[in-house]
Amino acid sequence: MGRPGTGQWRIPALIWACLLAVLCTAPAQGQQPAGTDSLHTGRAWLVAGGAATFAAGSLIALDQAWYQGHERSAFHLFDDGDEWMQVDKLGHAHSAYQLGRAGHAAFRWAGLKEGTATWLGGSIGLLYLTGIEYLDGYSSAWGSSGWDMAANMGGAALFIGQQQLWREQRVLLKWSAHLTDMAPLRPEVLGTTIPERLLKDYNGTTVWLSANLNSMGWKELPPWLNLAAGMGAHGMVNARSNTGAYRQFYLAPDIAFSRIPTDSKFLRTAFFLLDALKMPAPAVELRSSGKVVGHWLFF
Repeated sequence: MGRPGTGQWRIPALIWACLLAVLCTAPAQGQQPAGTDSLHTGRAWLVAGGAATFAAGSLIALDQAWYQGHERSAFHLFDDGDEWMQVDKLGHAHSAYQLGRAGHAAFRWAGLKEGTATWLGGSIGLLYLTGIEYLDGYSSAWGSSGWDMAANMGGAALFIGQQQLWREQRVLLKWSAHLTDMAPLRPEVLGTTIPERLLKDYNGTTVWLSANLNSMGWKELPPWLNLAAGMGAHGMVNARSNTGAYRQFYLAPDIAFSRIPTDSKFLRTAFFLLDALKMPAPAVELRSSGKVVGHWLFF
């Protein structure tokens, strides 16, 4: 049955807390006009200090709260590559990617040059999630997962690679979740309240690659229009061995909110946050069983 509850529901909640914290200090989304790479010492110390405080504080809190009640052991690895049909690994990649976006925006707001902000800010998610894997490695109930680390590196690489190649994110890594009928079958793992079920029930989780069509060459299309391909799974009550479970692949239109022109700092911040989520839209679903299902509105 895998690790109890897998524990990966911790990550999305922490990511949103970090995104909000970063963007409250960098309300203009960290963007600066070309040629204005001028370091703001006060902002740089604020960003660096805030990131360090958040990382250290949250890891200490996790160490005291999440691992409480579980015996400690020598550092060890855990092979969970076949758990939850890899949906949890997609969540890891999304978390590393979103923290990279936030870190880059914050360091650009502080005046760091683009290349420095890309590598330093884009690596924040990978460094932070590596800390969580380190703590997992000393818990007898879990273990440090090489698959988690691979997913974390993939999410960071997606952000850094695009920023280095294009100086923009033409393909966003997004997340969506909905309630399913699986959670009541095992509520202690998949959640009882609505927020718990949205975070812990992998049956309702979809992670998307959302590509901006205008930046890919279709200049006649609106600059905010994206096409998204998503992956999820259904029928999972246990981490492993779920009879009848199947993968789900989706295709749907999407919105790149941060590409909507606005002079409002508030809206730029709100749009930056919204770009972490796949917008509800009609979708076509292809199941691994071969069945095709249409959705008038899917999230």
